[in-house]
Amino acid sequence: MSTPDSADSVDELGADVDQVVRRASRTIDLGHRGLVVSIGVFVLIVGMLLPWAGEHVGWEVLGGQAGAIPQLFAVTSAGFGVLGSMLVLITRRWWITWGCAIGGWFASVDGMLAIWSQQSSQASGAVGGGPGFGLILAVIATVVIAFQWMRAAWSRS
Repeated sequence: MSTPDSADSVDELGADVDQVVRRASRTIDLGHRGLVVSIGVFVLIVGMLLPWAGEHVGWEVLGGQAGAIPQLFAVTSAGFGVLGSMLVLITRRWWITWGCAIGGWFASVDGMLAIWSQQSSQASGAVGGGPGFGLILAVIATVVIAFQWMRAAWSRS
């Protein structure tokens, strides 16, 4: 026979289990992907400190000193690649992971366009000298980060 105290403890245990299940359903387990994303974010930040367009480094491009397309990549890569990734790594929320995955691929396309625009400006004789090493490094880091976020978002069952 059960006593009123044992019924209360079973109800409390059931409520605790429900709370744990709800929390687990909203989060993801990153595993080794968290380390890969962290390294990718570090490489992206280093890329922001290197030349992107002519003598302009990535953080200057973020401020609008090298044209619209490289600036768009700088904004999207900093937003989704750095800030969004930090937010996911801290909170481990599944829906933010999807935002970083989709935004990361958008930033990757922006990065390819930024490289193309810098190559086109060099071919047409405009000032700039082509894409800098920092821009290419930032695009590679953004693609790696986006790939890892997409894998993490799809891995949740």
